[in-house]
Amino acid sequence: MRALAVIKGQPIASGFDNTTFHALNAFRFTSSAGVSVPVRWLLEPAQPFEAASAAPESQDRNYLFDALIAQVQRQPLRWHLILTIGQPGDPTGDATVAWPPERERVDVGTLTLDRVEAEETSPARDINFDPLVLPAGIAPSDDPLLSARSAVYSRSFTRREGESKQPSAITAADVRGRK
Repeated sequence: MRALAVIKGQPIASGFDNTTFHALNAFRFTSSAGVSVPVRWLLEPAQPFEAASAAPESQDRNYLFDALIAQVQRQPLRWHLILTIGQPGDPTGDATVAWPPERERVDVGTLTLDRVEAEETSPARDINFDPLVLPAGIAPSDDPLLSARSAVYSRSFTRREGESKQPSAITAADVRGRK
């Protein structure tokens, strides 16, 4: 309920390009010296925010994807990877509890989207996005949601692999056709 209240209190972006993507959970980042700190992250768009209410209404169910394809074909889209550095006592075991807003935020890089590919030709189609598959130096926090998500995503992936592949709503022709 707390998470829904936060979500409903935020303005909705007009598209994928100007949406901020928030990670749900805290993780532990460990330096080469062995110092470990809790971290949460988000992707903040470099594109200016536009509220959904200001965007033209569309009856096409794929309008967000169509707009993203068109935008990427015009110019690369960028998001800043922002880390919020936790302090001792900040809760890491409950993703619905916000950290104080004055926590240090560090811009650690930029994600650039400079091309799109249809699901049918993408190598990402058969990937299990497991939040516990982490690189060296990053470990899960004590949030039980991480293990639950990992288990559910694994089960979902296994079930999807056993099903016949359905055509994607966005095809290779859609991606190539928007120049």
